[in-house]
Amino acid sequence: MKPVRFDYRRPTDVASAIALAERDDLNVKFIAGGQSLGPMLNLRLAQPDLLIDLTGIAELKQVAQSEHALTIGACVTHADIEDGRVPDAARGALRSLASGIAYRAVRNRGTIGGSISHADPAADWIAGLAALGASVVIRGKNGRTSSAIEDFVTGVFENALAPGELVEAIRVPRMSDRARWGFYKVCRKTGDFAHAIGAVLEDPARGVCRAVIGATGSKPIVWADASPWLDGRRADGFDQQVARAALEAHGVHDAVRQQIHIAALRRAFLQAFAS
Repeated sequence: MKPVRFDYRRPTDVASAIALAERDDLNVKFIAGGQSLGPMLNLRLAQPDLLIDLTGIAELKQVAQSEHALTIGACVTHADIEDGRVPDAARGALRSLASGIAYRAVRNRGTIGGSISHADPAADWIAGLAALGASVVIRGKNGRTSSAIEDFVTGVFENALAPGELVEAIRVPRMSDRARWGFYKVCRKTGDFAHAIGAVLEDPARGVCRAVIGATGSKPIVWADASPWLDGRRADGFDQQVARAALEAHGVHDAVRQQIHIAALRRAFLQAFAS
């Protein structure tokens, strides 16, 4: 199939993009790499009246560092991160996450902001950045706001953006030298969508201990303080009953699916605390 007919604009600054998107009489979509939206257009799952191309906006490709965080522009590609053109404030975790996304052709064009905006529950960035404690910088006509990743993703392919708003950047806290990190996903084959994701971060220097179960078919399950049930001193690592109860609460009732998610989290834990 082919997309429905639509108008196309390619603004050169964020303010112009927001002004275009504020029209109440049009169904408006933003596009950057198009690796998620492109197939939806072809299948006519998305039928915009106006498509706004963000790739001409230089400020959405900028990267900024501070003492405590790294801010990555929404139009930075997965390949930019994978290849080290973006500093990795997470001590290799960002490069590792980027390199595991789909295939190189997708990573060359797909953007971190597009992936987050698409809000696919199986996306690597959704679960991985939630574990890192990252936040989304949202830009609209009234200025900037910020939202934690787990709050920004409100459901399957649903996010917290209001009409006329866009993702401007992703802010990732800087890891300390004492941080431990693990990420594991279950796929049928390399490059396929994840069936289960587990992610763990412990950074005692910052008092951070987070755990995430992703690819549940809904928004990620996030423990902002997992220290009561994650124990790096034990080989088995964590209380599986806590994870199982959370999966039940999120509508994952099948015992096999539960065990796959628990296994993914356990392997992420073992990665983090292996040394």
